[in-house]
Amino acid sequence: MRWINVAATMAVAVVLGLSSVAVEAKTLRLGHATSDTNPRHTAALAFAEKVKEASGGKLTVTVAGNAQFGDDVEMISALRLGTLDMSLNSQGSMSGVVPEVTTLGLPFLFDNLESAWKVIDGPIGDELAKKAEEKNLIVLAWWDNGIRQITNNVRPITKPDDLKGLKLRVPPDPMGTDIFAALGANPTPMKFSELYLALQQGVVDGQENPIMNIYYSKFQEVQKFMSLSGHKYEVTPFLINKMAWSSLSQEEKDIILEAAREARDFQRQLSLKADGELLQKIKDAGVAVNEVDPGPFREATKSVYDKWQAQFGDFVPKLVDAARAGS
Repeated sequence: MRWINVAATMAVAVVLGLSSVAVEAKTLRLGHATSDTNPRHTAALAFAEKVKEASGGKLTVTVAGNAQFGDDVEMISALRLGTLDMSLNSQGSMSGVVPEVTTLGLPFLFDNLESAWKVIDGPIGDELAKKAEEKNLIVLAWWDNGIRQITNNVRPITKPDDLKGLKLRVPPDPMGTDIFAALGANPTPMKFSELYLALQQGVVDGQENPIMNIYYSKFQEVQKFMSLSGHKYEVTPFLINKMAWSSLSQEEKDIILEAAREARDFQRQLSLKADGELLQKIKDAGVAVNEVDPGPFREATKSVYDKWQAQFGDFVPKLVDAARAGS
């Protein structure tokens, strides 16, 4: 953690022989890769304000969005090295460190956001958090990154065959690659920060993201079709590096944990509210939006479950059972 010594001089009465007192404040840097208009940033600012208020100003959090501290993969590396304190990362980048996190994105695993939250806030999330701690990452809370939908410039996607041959950007997450390869597309991993220009210039035909990411990143300016596939859920892991965490007092840890979870609930509600409102705005921008019957897509991606169960054994059926129970 970066410590900042604040020379806080208190009013003293020399005649009483009182001396100046130096007050030491702690500042944590929190990075994320989304825009300042994204609910993730709004909730991050709310988290910072709560920490400052609850600590009486002894703890402050500096929030930097728009990948100012690097993209998601770079921020994860910085956390593990101790050169960044906290981040709100993508699920894909965390899966490079804790591979089991990838399974949260199994195709059509969750019917809705509420069932996903129930699972990730329970024993499944706790188990993943323990694995993260072994890699010097402390999970403060599981924020939301929504359910992903497909956009492209070629045609509406109504059946799996419509994806064949489409060059579709996916995040650096093997699950996304597996899903779209199974559906016959040409999945193309690419940094999120490079995506708008790639769509604009036709480097890729399309992409897939939650509705709020699509709108706030202005992809409606460079895409013609949006298909509500709901194929994949993603969390936003709220992480702090283990060195920074260990340097905090128990009182400071409690303040940060409470603030992270309050802000998580706030961010989730922002996301829920945003989906309906932003979908209409995307339509108003001229994007043709269509519903998708998930049945044929679910059938076409069964092999993805087989692959990941072979890799992680009992964890996958345990996750699937939890998802069904939470629906």
